[in-house]
Amino acid sequence: MKKTYSLAFSALICAVSVVLMLLTGLIPVGTYAIPCAAGAVLAAVVIESGYVTAVSAYFVVSVLSVLIAADKEAVLYYIAFLGFYPIVKGVIEKLGSKIIQWVLKFLLFNLCIIGAFFVSIHVLSVPEESFNLFGVYVPWVFLVAGNLIFLVYDICLTRLITIYIRVWRNKLKFK
Repeated sequence: MKKTYSLAFSALICAVSVVLMLLTGLIPVGTYAIPCAAGAVLAAVVIESGYVTAVSAYFVVSVLSVLIAADKEAVLYYIAFLGFYPIVKGVIEKLGSKIIQWVLKFLLFNLCIIGAFFVSIHVLSVPEESFNLFGVYVPWVFLVAGNLIFLVYDICLTRLITIYIRVWRNKLKFK
């Protein structure tokens, strides 16, 4: 029964994530925030079903989002970082030193976001000239701001995971 419940729970979380990704087409300002939420719910799959099932759920949501979500930029950010980070976060946080954990987290974030930037230019055909505003190359400003926002996101994700474990997990009868 535990396997069946785990599979059903994972499928439900996938459905929630896909619905959230569909909302990116309806809520234009949700290009960044909605993929954060869609990825954050995958942390529950890690806790209840393990990393393998969570990675499978990430791939399912990614493929379905590519096929049916309207905002392809949101899908790109989900696939490039926001979808798998809640899964990788647990692995990184098992390392001993907090300093090493934060260095790895920020390194991963910056590599993924810079990679997503180049994919958006070369695959999604966003003109590179559109990134200059009053002589300032805007992606550098976004990268600095993104690192600050990522710090807040990581702290909030940790707190959400803690709330899930302390409150919601008991209500869902996981033990």
